[in-house]
Amino acid sequence: MKKIMITVMAVAAIGFTSCGNKSQAPAEAPAEVVETAEYDAEQEATASITALSEQIEAKDAGKLQEVLASVQEKIKQIIASNPEVAKEYVSKVQEFLKSNADKIKAFAGDNAAVETALGAITAAPAETLVNGLMQVVDGAKDAGAAAVDAGKEAVEGAVDNAKQAAEDKANEVKDAAKQKAEEAKDAAKQKANEQIDAAADKAKKALGI
Repeated sequence: MKKIMITVMAVAAIGFTSCGNKSQAPAEAPAEVVETAEYDAEQEATASITALSEQIEAKDAGKLQEVLASVQEKIKQIIASNPEVAKEYVSKVQEFLKSNADKIKAFAGDNAAVETALGAITAAPAETLVNGLMQVVDGAKDAGAAAVDAGKEAVEGAVDNAKQAAEDKANEVKDAAKQKAEEAKDAAKQKANEQIDAAADKAKKALGI
């Protein structure tokens, strides 16, 4: 159970903590490029390890946290292209971070952001971490699709309601106009009858009846 909780926390940290650090970590590639990019695990790991080494040697906790955030983003990018390559990349980066854990702890041991980022990357085996992130991504896609469907249904419902309201209003206007016409017809008929009666009375008087 403890192992499962650590894995879940690591996946959640990469899936969400790194989003809060996007302003610090430079974007590596546009989204449309990420989907079709081809990555080499050795090359990508070497680049990330070099960047990590520079900050470890400089003992700069702030910059190290930025590089760790960019590593988390890189993991997600590679997963989108090739999960197997992502596992190799994560494994190599994890090995480096674990071998340098004491050095990092010596100058950044009290830095909560660094500790969280390290845990997100190293708390679970590479395969477990990547598989967990893939499930998060799939879940987000499903949630997005559900939201789109719900939005579509809401719009269709609003359109139907508006259409029905317009029809009801048109019927009200039609009924009102019909009622007005009937009232006018009745008034005209009554007026005509009154005039006929008046003419008849006048004729009777003229005849002395």
